[in-house]
Amino acid sequence: MGGNNMFGNLSHLALQQYWWVIISLLASFLVFLMFVQGGQTLLFTLGRKPMQKTMLVNALGRKWEFTFTTLVTFGGAFFASFPLFYATSFGGAYWVWMAILFCFIVQAIAYEFRSKPDNFLGQKTYDIFLFVNGTLGTILIGTAVGTFFNGANFSVNEMNLSRWETAAHGLEAVLNWHNVALGLTVFFLARLLGIMYFIRNIEDEELVTRARKHLLYNAVPFLVFFLAFAIRLLVMKGFAYDHETYTVSMEPFKYLHNLLAMPLVLILFLAGVVLVLFALYKAVFSNSIKGFYFGSAGTILVVFSLFLIAGLNKTCYYPSIFDLQSSLHIENSSSSQYTLTAMSYVSLLSPLVIGYIYLAWSAINRKKIDPEEMENEPHVY
Repeated sequence: MGGNNMFGNLSHLALQQYWWVIISLLASFLVFLMFVQGGQTLLFTLGRKPMQKTMLVNALGRKWEFTFTTLVTFGGAFFASFPLFYATSFGGAYWVWMAILFCFIVQAIAYEFRSKPDNFLGQKTYDIFLFVNGTLGTILIGTAVGTFFNGANFSVNEMNLSRWETAAHGLEAVLNWHNVALGLTVFFLARLLGIMYFIRNIEDEELVTRARKHLLYNAVPFLVFFLAFAIRLLVMKGFAYDHETYTVSMEPFKYLHNLLAMPLVLILFLAGVVLVLFALYKAVFSNSIKGFYFGSAGTILVVFSLFLIAGLNKTCYYPSIFDLQSSLHIENSSSSQYTLTAMSYVSLLSPLVIGYIYLAWSAINRKKIDPEEMENEPHVY
């Protein structure tokens, strides 16, 4: 297949699958980058002294834009490749998405004005903004993603016009314990990655010792909520559809079947779990500073795998529990073949973007943050 027509020769289904893989990859990097949000929830816990809190905020402040940019890219890619999902969820469950948007707006405000001279709100107010972003932002995003497996209350008619069927407009997702379990899993995972990031990038023995202690405090609830979510996911009924008729039906053990039907995804999932556990071991028991790298890689693999089983193998990635046949899957919610083809060529630029991010990340992390740098640094968050 020649380079000039490699996407042009793909079927519509192949392009839909390709873009679901892209969406899944963006989602996995987004969850990994939420270590910034997790770290923000620990400012009052780990930063006992003003200088320690300054180092914590600046360690995160050098990375928060990566998370924000990835969130915007994820939303934009989802909108362009699967517009019916965007119209249904963002147009119907708008209270959830507005709450998430608010959390990220106050984060941007906090980093911009926290250390500005004569800021009338005071640093503590902006630190609270960061705490709100770290807490609600992670829990709400995780809970919203939980509806990919448990469904939401919407309907779609024959003209692809969607309607939300509850007055809560998405907030009812918190009434499903499985959704909330995923939200809390993301929250505690973000805190664990944030702690490991601090250990890797801050030069302060007292702060690092305190951080290692809090690793264990957060590892226990993380494992409880993750196991609760994962076990329930593997034994629950899932939303399957027929490739020819698009008829949606409930299939027992659907997500377990998806893992078994896609052995590579199963391997990635298990490898990710092992890497996260190994990262916790390295950070808690061996005093290593490399736990962040293992934890980050494991997080990316696990989230990537979960998104793949949510949308591939004839699975509805956004099920409707109001009207089963309104459920969305990659075949009935995507853009046209022409649009997906054009977008696919643009996606070939991704390696250049990833390369730039890697170089920028490496330059920022070249030296650990210490009190001396904070005193001499012209730009402090």
